[in-house]
Amino acid sequence: MNPEIIVMLTHHDVTVANARELFRESADLPIKYWGFKDNGLSFPELGNLVTDMREAGKSPVLEVVNFDEAGLLKSIELAVDCGVEYFTGGIFSDKALEQAKGAGMKYYPFCGNVGGSVIELRGSHQSVIDNARRLIELGVDGVDLVAYRYKDGDPVELAKAAIEGVGAENLIIAGSINSCERMQIMAEVGPFGYTMGGALFDGKFVEGGSFHENLERVVELKDSFEVVAR
Repeated sequence: MNPEIIVMLTHHDVTVANARELFRESADLPIKYWGFKDNGLSFPELGNLVTDMREAGKSPVLEVVNFDEAGLLKSIELAVDCGVEYFTGGIFSDKALEQAKGAGMKYYPFCGNVGGSVIELRGSHQSVIDNARRLIELGVDGVDLVAYRYKDGDPVELAKAAIEGVGAENLIIAGSINSCERMQIMAEVGPFGYTMGGALFDGKFVEGGSFHENLERVVELKDSFEVVAR
């Protein structure tokens, strides 16, 4: 099955000011999963964005960009209050897991040694996979892998190892899917889904084009990969 694209209404790891407008312009496209970060907009504004998504029949995804447990728990309170369906990123927290389960929300924390203001992933393949397996054993629904931010090896080989280690349905790949080539690789690797945000704002698929025009092109490309997807 072709991976799901999780469209992030974020640029440079910040939810954009006109996120609601951009979502409404593109809500008719066949993209189910729409995401945002826990910054850039006030919590009430983020709540309104989630309402828009749910009313349009979409699945809202919140990706946490801080690594502080207090901040994480504040963000999951927002997610629960707003009706977010997927809570992703950030450090693993037993308390976050408990709240996510209680709210019927999917929880996909980062796996491996992740950190930095520009997020990086370090460590051996085995250490990343071992950590991912441990998180699954603890009860999370899956893990968020920043494969293209991996500094100690090949990102594609790491993604393939993660699929083998935890299963495709338990893996979201986050960040830097910014070309037709990388979309093709994701179709071949076959995770549950991958995030895409900055590339749509930077015109990586339609040079000089709008967010909507770039997303339309991405949808066309995704459909063309179905013959090679798992």
